Amino acid sequence: MSTLNIEDQPLEVQWEHLLQTLEESLGKRPADLNGVLFLIGVQELGQGPKRFTKEQKQDLMHIGICKVLSLSSYYVFEKTDKEGWPHYTLNRALPQGGLDKQEALLKMHVIEYFRGM
Repeated sequence: MSTLNIEDQPLEVQWEHLLQTLEESLGKRPADLNGVLFLIGVQELGQGPKRFTKEQKQDLMHIGICKVLSLSSYYVFEKTDKEGWPHYTLNRALPQGGLDKQEALLKMHVIEYFRGM
């Protein structure tokens, strides 16, 4: 009997595996997709863990979204500002669809992001 690689599993199985891996690594399980996007934003900012304002947390989730979607050229990195925050530009239109389709697209890219680390 052959064992499938995690990459061969359905998206939700891969997502659950990623959340378990993050929990083992961080000691805390991210609550949802937004929590994982926030972690990616903090990683991409590169300033280490610190307290962020509500607005900064939203900005960090946006950075996370832009970074993972840049893997498929939806966004391109533009510059780092004088405070060290990365900025991205929309490069091509995102696929149309409902929230479920958008969430699946983000999850696929988040999984790919962590595979590349």
